[in-house]
Amino acid sequence: MATALIVLAAGQGTRMNSDLPKVLHPLGGVPLVVHAMASGRAVSPEKTVVVAGHRADLVKPAVLAYDPDATIVHQTEQLGTGHAVLQAAGALDGFGGDAIVVFGDTPFVSPDTIARMAQARTEGADIVMLGFEAADPGRYGRMVVRDGQFERIVEAKDATPEELAITLCNGGLVAADAATLFDLLETIGNDNASGEYYLTDIIAAGRKRGLSAGVVTCDEAETLGINTRAELARAEALFQAQKRTEALENGVTLIAPDTVFFAFDTVIGRDAVVEPNVVFGPDVTVESGATIRAFSHLEGCHVSRDAIVGPYARLRPGAKLAEGSKVGNFVEVKNAMIHEGAKVNHLSYIGDASIGARSNIGAGTITCNYDGFMKHRTEIGEGAFIGSNTMLVAPVTVGNEAMTATGSVINRDVPDGALALARARQETKPGMARKLFAKLKAAKAKRDKGA
Repeated sequence: MATALIVLAAGQGTRMNSDLPKVLHPLGGVPLVVHAMASGRAVSPEKTVVVAGHRADLVKPAVLAYDPDATIVHQTEQLGTGHAVLQAAGALDGFGGDAIVVFGDTPFVSPDTIARMAQARTEGADIVMLGFEAADPGRYGRMVVRDGQFERIVEAKDATPEELAITLCNGGLVAADAATLFDLLETIGNDNASGEYYLTDIIAAGRKRGLSAGVVTCDEAETLGINTRAELARAEALFQAQKRTEALENGVTLIAPDTVFFAFDTVIGRDAVVEPNVVFGPDVTVESGATIRAFSHLEGCHVSRDAIVGPYARLRPGAKLAEGSKVGNFVEVKNAMIHEGAKVNHLSYIGDASIGARSNIGAGTITCNYDGFMKHRTEIGEGAFIGSNTMLVAPVTVGNEAMTATGSVINRDVPDGALALARARQETKPGMARKLFAKLKAAKAKRDKGA
């Protein structure tokens, strides 16, 4: 059966005390809403509709960056979750399948949980809701089940003392036939303590029509919603703990796990070694057997088998390291290919460049890739030797097995096998330094006396 995913992402998140919409606050290097959308992919939705509200102009590009095919609709008034879901009705007009509603500020609901909700629909329940057994039910909505029948959900502020004793709580997510979902939402009212239209009221409305309702349960931790900075910090800690455990279970060596930070989509192969205090930004792949040394920062890059990065290295978007290559301490690489066996050992910037196989880049080398308006490329061939403190003024090509002398400024192509030396001739003037120091000392004394 076809499935549509409805993602509720309209809330302002006042308690975050931020100009940024709540769903755009990052967790694992990506916005919260991306986590919800990613989990929803478990059911391979034919359509994804994101309901935006507060600062929709910011939410839209973040959503489309993850899923260019998503549809964004606006909730102009914040009248509750039921009202929010109804805003998706137009985008799904004529859609003949199920709809699953997820929340953009609830990032830990697993793909497996969403898949089980879809399965419960195929097994006959007209409406499926997510629930969990709460250790401390507190302010959670209670799921009222009598004689084995799921009857309704009551919000804590509207519940009786008997209902408050229930520990089966509402996890928020809903699965139902799309047309039925919207039809039920049209019938619910807002006669409650908040004056809002609750999505959860569709259970009671559906039961009155003779529809069946089912509950799929998950661990309470999956339903963690983010409403404050403190909750976001706790969520980040939980996310990182999960990613570290996954990495260790997948055969990655983490020397000091608690000091390594992963992104949402970090991929690391077995037998890779990650030393302490490494940060992985989004879109990083590290292949098997690679070593990431201490205090390195990686984002948007690919590190191949047996390559070595760091310590204190920075790989920026577009950096690609081939097998057995090495990027050492205090080296920054951006939008550049370091080919097999090539070495950039220390104190260098390699940007918009290609470094050929087995080439060696000396300390202090810089590819001068930006002229103030445009970026330009540097091409270095195989087996080349770039002397320390060489400035490569792009666009420029250094051929195979070519060499540059230490301290050179290279602004013209160097042919294969050639040596390029481009530096000023040293001139030494005996006694000049002492005379200059004396002159500067006298000028300073004159200034101090005048003050």
